[in-house]
Amino acid sequence: MATPRATIPLKYQPQRYYCTDTVNSDCQKGFISATGLNHHYNAVHKHHTTRPSHPQQHSWQPTGQHDGSGDDNVEPQGAYYVKHPVLDGTPVDLNGDDLPEGASPPKPNTPSKRAWHPFESRAHFELADFIFHQNEMPGAQIDELMHIWASMPGQAGTPPYANHEHLYKGDAPWTSFSMESVEAGGSGGPSWKHSVFGEKGQCVWSDLMTGNWAWNQCNELSKDPDNHGAMFVPIILGSDKTTVSVATGNNEYYPLYISAGNVHNGMRCAHGEAVSLLGFLSIPKTDKEFEADPEFHTFQRHLFHTSLEAIFHAMHPAMTKPQSVKCADGHYCRAIYGLGPYIADYPEQALLACIVQGWCPKCTAHQTHLDHDPNAILCNHEYTQLLMDSFASYVLWQKYGIVDDILPFIASFPHANIHELIAPDILHQIIKGTFKDHLVSWVETYLKKHYKNDFAAVLADIDRHGFKQWTGNDSKALMKVYLPAIAGYVPNEMLQALSAFMDFCYIVCQSSLGEADLEALDKALQHFETHHSIFEAEGIHSDGISIPQIHALQHYHEAIELFGAPNGLSTPIVESKHIHAEMAQVLLVNQWQDKLAQFQAECLAEGRELTIDNLSLLNSLFSGLLDKPLIPQDNVHEDTSFQDDPYLQEAEDDDSERVDAVVQLAHKPSEMGQDIGHPELPDLVSIFLFQQRNPGVDVPDISKCPKAIDPGYSFSSAVATFYAPSDFSGANGMHCQCIHASPSWRNGAPCYDCVFVEKDPTLPGFQGLYVAQVLLFFSFHYQNVHYPCALVQWFTPVGNELCINTGMWKVGHEYDEYGDHLVSVIHLDSILQPAHLIGIYGDEYIPPDLHYSDSLAAFGSFYVNKYSDHHAFGLAF
Repeated sequence: MATPRATIPLKYQPQRYYCTDTVNSDCQKGFISATGLNHHYNAVHKHHTTRPSHPQQHSWQPTGQHDGSGDDNVEPQGAYYVKHPVLDGTPVDLNGDDLPEGASPPKPNTPSKRAWHPFESRAHFELADFIFHQNEMPGAQIDELMHIWASMPGQAGTPPYANHEHLYKGDAPWTSFSMESVEAGGSGGPSWKHSVFGEKGQCVWSDLMTGNWAWNQCNELSKDPDNHGAMFVPIILGSDKTTVSVATGNNEYYPLYISAGNVHNGMRCAHGEAVSLLGFLSIPKTDKEFEADPEFHTFQRHLFHTSLEAIFHAMHPAMTKPQSVKCADGHYCRAIYGLGPYIADYPEQALLACIVQGWCPKCTAHQTHLDHDPNAILCNHEYTQLLMDSFASYVLWQKYGIVDDILPFIASFPHANIHELIAPDILHQIIKGTFKDHLVSWVETYLKKHYKNDFAAVLADIDRHGFKQWTGNDSKALMKVYLPAIAGYVPNEMLQALSAFMDFCYIVCQSSLGEADLEALDKALQHFETHHSIFEAEGIHSDGISIPQIHALQHYHEAIELFGAPNGLSTPIVESKHIHAEMAQVLLVNQWQDKLAQFQAECLAEGRELTIDNLSLLNSLFSGLLDKPLIPQDNVHEDTSFQDDPYLQEAEDDDSERVDAVVQLAHKPSEMGQDIGHPELPDLVSIFLFQQRNPGVDVPDISKCPKAIDPGYSFSSAVATFYAPSDFSGANGMHCQCIHASPSWRNGAPCYDCVFVEKDPTLPGFQGLYVAQVLLFFSFHYQNVHYPCALVQWFTPVGNELCINTGMWKVGHEYDEYGDHLVSVIHLDSILQPAHLIGIYGDEYIPPDLHYSDSLAAFGSFYVNKYSDHHAFGLAF
C-alpha cells in the first residue's frame, strides 16, 4: 500500500519581477521568479537584426525634374523629410513663449498627482485592467467578486470597490443635448513633418502628416502671424451606424469616433487607444408609413449635420488661434486644430456630402457615366452654393445630384471642404463594394449564362469554402484564392481584369507608397478599366459600368497624395471599436479603457529609458509604490511551474520591433528519436554541416562530411514574424503566422506547410526565391554551435515569367536523378515566411472527397499565391 504524500500548504506568491523591455515597453508582464522573467524575455522579446532587403516591387527612376530636396544641384542622400518652415511645432513655456533650442520641458505649476492617478493604488489599477481588458466581467460578477473579497480574513470587510457601480463611477461624465424640428415643435510623432522622401528623392506618403493636405493647411494657417511656430493637429472623424445585439433584442447605435491626425497610422490600425469614442448621434424614428416621406428624410439630414456642428462648436476658436498643450515628450506646444478626413462608408459619404445616392461625393461626374464624364471637376462648398442659388430643387436633384436647402456641417468651420476630406474606404469601396458586390456577382452571372444546367456543379467546384455569410473578413479570404479557382471557367480577359484589380487593391493597402507605387497604381487601374469591358461585351453589364464604388478608384491617387496611405483611414478602424453591449456599458467601458491607457502612457513616458540592468534607477522611480522593489536584486527560488505565453494562433498581430522577416522554432521541443520517418536525414545533416562550414565549396563524398552526434530535438511548428501592415498586425506593422510540420495537427490530418526560402536577395521578386514544403523542424548542436534547421522538399518554377492571365508564378515538384522528390536540410534563417500554393486544377472537377491535406500531392503544378498577404505580394512578383 502506497504511503500517502504529506500535504504541503500552498502559499500565495506575489509577482515580483516585471518585464521592462525597452522595445516593447507596453508589455510590463509580471512573474513570480527571475527564471520566469528570463524565459518570457527570451521567448517574446528576443530582438533580431534585419536581413538584407530585397529589391522593391516598383522601382523608381528619378526624372531630374524633382528630387524633393529643394535644390536640383544637390544629390539626396538616403531617406529624409522636409518640415514646414512656419508651423514647425516650436516648444514653448507655460506662458506660451518659445523655449531656447535644447531646453528641458517646463514643470507644470499644478501640484503633482498621486503615483497611480487616476487610480487609488496599484491594486485598483490592476483590478480595473483585469475586469475591463482581460475578463470583460459583467456587473453581477463584479458584485460577487467584491463580496468574496470582503469575506476573506484580513480584509476587514473592505474590498477595493464597494460594488460595480463604485467601479463604474468616473470623473468624465457624458453629456447630451436635444434638438427638434422648428416646424414639428411649433416654434505623436511630430506634427510638423510633411514631405517624406525615400531613396533617389522620390516622394513617399505614409502617415496623414506626410500628405499634401496637411502642408496646404499649414500654408493657409501661416498667413496669420499669431500661428507662427504652432503645431497643426488634424481631427480625424469617423462614424458608422451599427446594430448591437443584446438580450432584449437589436438596438441601433450611431457612434462617432475621433482621432488625432498626428498619430502614426500603425497606432491607429493596431486597434489600440489612438481612436476614441466621442459620442452617439441620434437616430430619429417614425411610423412605417412615414419612413419614405421626403420631409422625414429632410429632417434626418438636418439633424445629422446640426448635431455634428453642435458637437464641434466648442472647438471652433481653437481652429483659428493656437492653444498651449502638453505633448508626449513632456514639452508644451501651441496647437491649432483643424477638421481632417472623415471615415465613412458610401451611404454615409452621400449623407455627409449632401448628395443623391448614386452620385460621386468628391466630383461632379454624372451618375450615368461616372468614369467617362469629360466635364467632371472636383466639388467644393462654393460651387454647391452657386448651384443652389441658380437652380430649383428638382434640377439640383436630377441634373447635379445635389440635395437642396442644406450645406454640409463642415462648411461652418475654417479651411474645410467635405468633398476633399471624405477619406478613401478600402473595405466598402474596394473589397466589398467592387470585389464582392460586383466582380464576384458578375462572374457568377457569366457562369450561370454559359454553363446553364452545370452551373451548380461549377460553382461548387470553384467555391470549395462555402462563403455563406459575406463579411469583410470573408471577402478578404475569398480574394486570396479566387483567381486560381475560376481559371479555366471564365475568359482570359476576365481573369486579367480581376488580376489588375487585385494588384490595385494590394498596392493601395501598403503602409507607405512612393511615386513608383502610384505609377504602378495608375497602371493597374488602367488595365482594370480596359479589361472589365469584357463584362459589357458578354452582356452582363451591357448598359455600361457607372457605379460609385468602382468610380471611387479613380480618386485614390489624389487621396494618397493628400492624406497618405489609405490603410490608416479605413472603416475597419472605427468598426473595430464597436462593443456588443448595452449603451451604458459602451460608455463606461470606453471611459475606463481611456483611463487605463492614460495611466499606462504616463508611466511609460516617465520610465521609457529604463532597462532591466538599471535597477537602482528603476527602484527609485517606483519607491513607495510597493512594499518591495519591482525587481529585487536578491536571488529567489526558481518557479518550476512557470509556463510562458500561450501558443500563437494560426495568424495574429505582433507588437515587436519592425524587422524584414524572422522565423523561430516553437517553444516546446520533443527529443528526436531514431524513427522519425526520414531515414535519409543523417546524410542530409552531414551535407548541411559541410555547406555551413565550407560555404561555396562543392560537397565531397558523404563519408568526408562531418557527422552530428547530438540526437537533436524536433518541433511541430515554427513562427514566422514579418512586416505586413495591411494584415492583422501590431502597432509596428508586424504579423505572425505559424508554419506547421506535424503528422497530426491538433489531433487531425497531417499539416506540412510551404515556405519562401531565400535564394539571392539581389534578384527582384520571385527570381530571388525558392519555394519548399517543410517536412520536419529540428535543431541540434555541433561543436558548441546551435543549428535550427528544417528538412524541406523543393519545388521548381514552371516557365521563366508570370502567368499573363493571373499575374502569378507557377511551380511544380522538383525531382532528383532517381525520380524521387528532391529534399535537403536548410538553416531556419533562410526561411522568409509561409508560402501559399494553389493547385492548377485543369479541365476536370476536383473530387469531392479530396482532403485539403492531400492537395500538394494531388496536383502536378501550382500557382504561387502572391495575394496570401501583404508581405507575399511584395516578394512573389
